[in-house]
Amino acid sequence: MPLPQPSAKVLRYSNRAGTGAIFGVIEAITPLVGWALGYAASDYVKAWDHWIAFVLLLVLGGRMLIGAIKVPDGEEPSKPARHGFWLLVATGFATSIDAMDVGVGLAFLDVSIATVALAIGFATFAMVTLGVMVGRVLGNIAGRWAEAIGGVLLIGIGSIILYEHLVAI
Repeated sequence: MPLPQPSAKVLRYSNRAGTGAIFGVIEAITPLVGWALGYAASDYVKAWDHWIAFVLLLVLGGRMLIGAIKVPDGEEPSKPARHGFWLLVATGFATSIDAMDVGVGLAFLDVSIATVALAIGFATFAMVTLGVMVGRVLGNIAGRWAEAIGGVLLIGIGSIILYEHLVAI
């Protein structure tokens, strides 16, 4: 007797949860890395983290903007484009590099870094999964403009990170 095949709806939910898991795991790992680096090289991490985040978010946001602009006006995509694993990992890393700073700071406090990292990871998983679900609906409504707005937001986040670190210096 053949096993029942999962419906397309189930697969879509697992993809959304998978995206949340990628971001959640990365967001949980970066404070751990920062915490470890806090003992060894906190000055180097703090000196460059904002530039790394800015460049990564600028490149990812620019790629989204270019992708939105390349679609001719009469050819709206019927469904939002799926992003590959490595693009999601790069985006997750770029948006959570500031969590490495948090980890560096936590290295000097008496806290359970594992508990903090797990809490950050679970919260990020839930928010990203929900964000992807809402984004799919908005993507169907707004089409390529949603991707363009997302690109602008990523560039804006990177610019704010850079500005805040440069002004604080």
